[in-house]
Amino acid sequence: MVVADKIRTPLVPDMPTASWTNAWRIGHEVVVSGMTGHPATREAAERGASLGAYEQTLVVLKKLEALVTAAGGHKHNLIKTVVYLTDIADKDEVGRARRDFFDGVYPCATLVAVSALVFPELRVEIDAWARLDVDLRQATTPLSKES
Repeated sequence: MVVADKIRTPLVPDMPTASWTNAWRIGHEVVVSGMTGHPATREAAERGASLGAYEQTLVVLKKLEALVTAAGGHKHNLIKTVVYLTDIADKDEVGRARRDFFDGVYPCATLVAVSALVFPELRVEIDAWARLDVDLRQATTPLSKES
């Protein structure tokens, strides 16, 4: 039987009332719950300086990276993300943040629009999967088969 390890990091603290786990490491796989920019988004909104989709996406991607790092990996172990947006018009800002964060080496991705997230100031939520035995910087592109 493969052991599941709960991933913990002070950079993404567990909420005391949470009914979920931020991340599990199961063998070489890391499964990460949906992450948002909270509490940074709440703090910015209270100051009257709401974070846009670009900024929220970077906050979330850094949380994903922190959890994968705590599991023994790095951001290029992320192999799949699902991005949830409250406004599909934010897709370009999310794409820009992904380009800036991943440096041209991108995990697979799904992007969907949703009607709302848990707090009204949230625009972006991302969940993810990583493989600690895969570094996407080492990926190869197969040759196309021509007849």
